Amino acid sequence: MKEPGPAHPITITPHPTPVRVRLDGRVIAETERALELREAGYGPVLYIPREDLVAGALAPNPQRSFCPYKGEASYFEPVGGGTARASVAWSYENPFPAVARIRRHVAFYPDRVDAIEA
Repeated sequence: MKEPGPAHPITITPHPTPVRVRLDGRVIAETERALELREAGYGPVLYIPREDLVAGALAPNPQRSFCPYKGEASYFEPVGGGTARASVAWSYENPFPAVARIRRHVAFYPDRVDAIEA
């Protein structure tokens, strides 16, 4: 486990505007409670509370990865819709303490959904 710091900063702040995620022409997530995570040299990532996902829109898949700053990520694929897609979103079920605020939140790949409107 690595801690964020001056060499690898991570900040998590409330996103100031509503966020809507569209996939295959339908809204699959909509929230006014998104968190914006900024990490080192990467672009900002919006994390949406799980309660604000459309029920049944995503299903877990077996893919896993590990980030030394955030922990183990699990992935989700879309359910239904007309286009077969692999993982479109990820989540940290038990994130490390420094990023605990993203627990029970999901982030989407911008290039694997129709739009992330923010």
